Amino acid sequence: MSLLRGALIEYGTSLIGPIPNVVIFQFNPESLSRTLQIPPRPTGASQRETTQAGEKTFEKISFKAHFSAANMLDEGKVLATLFGIGPQLAALEKMVLPSAKIAGLVGAAIDAIGGALGGGDSAPPAQPIPREKYPRILFIWGLTRVLPVTIDSMSISELEYDTILNPTRAEVDITLSVIAVDDCSDDMLAQGALEYSTIAKEAQAIANLANTAEQIVDLIPL
Repeated sequence: MSLLRGALIEYGTSLIGPIPNVVIFQFNPESLSRTLQIPPRPTGASQRETTQAGEKTFEKISFKAHFSAANMLDEGKVLATLFGIGPQLAALEKMVLPSAKIAGLVGAAIDAIGGALGGGDSAPPAQPIPREKYPRILFIWGLTRVLPVTIDSMSISELEYDTILNPTRAEVDITLSVIAVDDCSDDMLAQGALEYSTIAKEAQAIANLANTAEQIVDLIPL
């Protein structure tokens, strides 16, 4: 059985059609740090019931990804010879930058057409409408975790170089936040991924009853 690898996938409005950016981890991170950020419950004389939910709990995931060109260089891969692991690092960096070049060109064309249709009013708009958007990202980790995320931080440590200063080994510290997708969101892929992962987690929690059935009997005196 082949080893499943974790991945980060940048996508557009859906996965139908070209996928703009994919980074499959060359080596799966040895560990993940998961933090459930729980909003404070109400306090004071006028507090609501402490079991009543307010803001949503959300999850942060941190890990260290490793990249190396050694095997690719041994196999004579052309890209590794030319750029080392530069392409992998560039693909990761692209995921934290607004992808607005094409959108900006389209927006400029729309503004120009609008200006032409505006008649004699040649005054430029006071402020252009921003069209930059951050990429939509899925974090895939195994069969039960397909999560829509934002990348909160990324720290790249380039550790080795070739003779023309291409990075050939690097460690990348990444922190993600799992998105709580709103019901009104147009991101159907993120909604589906989050629902799938939530159902998978709930199914595992129910399956845990099989592990604890005998202990529950011992806990409850009859």
